[in-house]
Amino acid sequence: MITVFGSINMDLIATTERLPKPGETVAGNGFATAAGGKGANQALAARRAGRYVHMAGAVGKDAFAAEALALLDDAGTDLSLIKHVDGPTGTALILVGGDGENMIAVVPGANGQVTPADAETAIGRMNDGDILMLQLEVPAAAVEGALSAARAKGVTSILNLAPLIPDAPRLGRLADIVIANETEFERLAGQEGMDAQAREAALVHLHAETGQTLIVTLGADGVIAIRDGAISRAQGLKIEPVDTVGAGDTFCGYFAASLDDRLDFVSALRRAAVAGSLACLKAGAQPSIPLSEEVADRI
Repeated sequence: MITVFGSINMDLIATTERLPKPGETVAGNGFATAAGGKGANQALAARRAGRYVHMAGAVGKDAFAAEALALLDDAGTDLSLIKHVDGPTGTALILVGGDGENMIAVVPGANGQVTPADAETAIGRMNDGDILMLQLEVPAAAVEGALSAARAKGVTSILNLAPLIPDAPRLGRLADIVIANETEFERLAGQEGMDAQAREAALVHLHAETGQTLIVTLGADGVIAIRDGAISRAQGLKIEPVDTVGAGDTFCGYFAASLDDRLDFVSALRRAAVAGSLACLKAGAQPSIPLSEEVADRI
């Protein structure tokens, strides 16, 4: 079983021919709303990958709450660990340029009311060998509580080191498996401006120090990882991206699902990378997450 402990948002998405520079206004050519939040996105990805998933987090008592949970509910995700709190549901304001790149501002809302006590409740329903998936869009104290409780109970923890908050390097040391993009990994390793050779050396050094499984996503260049002393690589698909906003979360959810499904490590990386590529072909974080059958066809 997979429990995802994290954020639930409504995404407000505007598309433009290109992303604005600081202080600049550009004309938009489209607008949509979509359910999002890194936690909810990853939970839906794991569920669409075919695994049983609990989502733990918080939504507000507003009009966005039901819409933010709709796709998770439709997919059969267990929502019994989600609390409803006073105030707004979390929101993400997203600009998507014509080349598929994006800019995002996240307003925590109800996500800011997730607590260490909520973590204890969620972990209390898990068993030895289950998988806990976390991100950094809920308070650091809640994430730390969840990671500590997971280790005490023998639950495998996967931390996606995003967004890059000040506590990210410290929290990253507490997880069994860390997933980061290039910038996030540089912060974890304490070294900026890495080329490919320096990144691999940093992976080897950090793995030797902590024993953790470390995964670095590289966008169009695939993924590099280290586990049990061995470097692994995997490639996604060659695509023309429409919207990259859901790619990282899709990778994370599919990777967790693949481990839960007992795939070997390299196969799990490859499956997750292909799923992440397919998520770039549609707009919106959750609507773009592919089904397991689509991923299998492309593999």
